[in-house]
Amino acid sequence: MKQSLLLIIVALIFQAGAHAEDIDTSPIGVKTERAFPNLRPRRPVIITHAGDGSDRVFIVTQQGVIHWIPNDQNVEKTNTFLDIEDRVVYSDRKNEEGFLGLAFHPKYKENGYFYVYYTSTDEPLLSKVSRFSVSKSDPNKADPDSEVVLMKIKQPFWNHNGGTVVFGPDGYLYIALGDGGLANDPHMNGQNVETLLGSILRIDVDKTEGDKQYAIPADNPFKGQPRLGREEIFAWGFRNPWRMAFDRETGLFWVADVGQDIWEEINIVKLGGNYGWDLREGKHKFGLNGFDPNPQLIDPIHEYHHDVGKSITGGLVYRGNKVPKLKGHYLYGDYVSNKFWALKYDEAAGKVVANRPIESKNITVMTFGEDESGEVYCTDSFGLIHRFVETD
Repeated sequence: MKQSLLLIIVALIFQAGAHAEDIDTSPIGVKTERAFPNLRPRRPVIITHAGDGSDRVFIVTQQGVIHWIPNDQNVEKTNTFLDIEDRVVYSDRKNEEGFLGLAFHPKYKENGYFYVYYTSTDEPLLSKVSRFSVSKSDPNKADPDSEVVLMKIKQPFWNHNGGTVVFGPDGYLYIALGDGGLANDPHMNGQNVETLLGSILRIDVDKTEGDKQYAIPADNPFKGQPRLGREEIFAWGFRNPWRMAFDRETGLFWVADVGQDIWEEINIVKLGGNYGWDLREGKHKFGLNGFDPNPQLIDPIHEYHHDVGKSITGGLVYRGNKVPKLKGHYLYGDYVSNKFWALKYDEAAGKVVANRPIESKNITVMTFGEDESGEVYCTDSFGLIHRFVETD
C-alpha cells in the first residue's frame, strides 16, 4: 500500500513538473520605460486611438476628460477633446466609478461617432453608455451637446462597474459589466441572465429597434427570447472584467476578470459562454453553492494565485513592430503586485505555452492601450504613461 501511494505521489510530481515545463516562464527580455515623459494626466484610465489615420493618441482621465496628443514622445501638453467632468461621478474613496470606457466607431473617419461609459451625476449609482459626435467645425474637439444616451444601468454598489467598451471585428459594440459590487456577489448577478450585470453585452449601434437607440444582433444568445435572458447579453459569469480587447490579427476576444479571495483570471470569451462567477473563481469552486468542473462553465485559459498578485489589469495582444519579442503575446499586469507578463496562447492547441515576466519598476498599472500602429502603452495611478522596449 505504501509503495503504491509513493508511486502515485511520484507520478503526480512528475506530471506537475512536465506541465510546468510546457509553459515558458523565462524572462522575455523586455522592460517598461516612461513614455511621453513631459505628461502627467490625472488618473489616466484609458489610452487609445481613433483609427482615422491621424495617429493621435487619446488619453482619458477617470474624472471625465478626454485628452488628445500627437504621437510624439516629446509632446509637452495635452489638448482637450471632450470635457464632461460635470456629468461624471468620481471620488478617490470610490475609485471604481467615473469615466471608464471609450471606443471610437470603426467608421469614425466618416461618421464622427464615439462611445463612452461613465458613472452619471443624474442619480446615485447610475452608469451610462452614450454616443457623442466630433465637432462639425473642429476635428480636434468633440461636441459636448451631442450626447445620445444608449443605455442606463443601475448599480447596487459603487464597485465592480467593469466599464470597458470596444468594437469587435463584427462591427458591434461590446460592453463589460461587473456583478454590481460588494463581496461574494450578494445579489447573485453573475449567474443571473435576467440582469445585465456580470455580463459582456453586445449591441448594434448602427441600427435602432423598438424604443432602443440600438439593435440586438441576430445571433445574441437570448435574441427573441427575453423570458430566458436579457437580449443584450453576449456572455456571462463575470465578477469585474478589467479590461477586454480583440486581437487585431486573429480576432480572439480577451477578457481579464478580477478575482476576490484567491484567483485572478484571463479568459478567451465566446458567444453564449458562461465563465463561472459566482460558482467558480478561476478554475476553482467558490462559495457554498459553487461546484467543481462542469461542462456548462468555461474555465479561464490562465489564472494566478494571490501569492503572485491580487488585482489583474487586462491588456491586449501586441501587434506592433518596435518590440519584436512581444509579437503575438498578450500583455497584462497586476495592480497590487506591480508585476507584468507576456502570455502566449496556442489557439490550435487550446493552451497557454508561455507566461514570461516583463521587467518593470513599481507601476500600479491601471490600463493598457495601443496607438494606431499597434504599439502598446500602459498607465499608472500616479498619472504616468509607460511603454515597452527590449533590453538586449
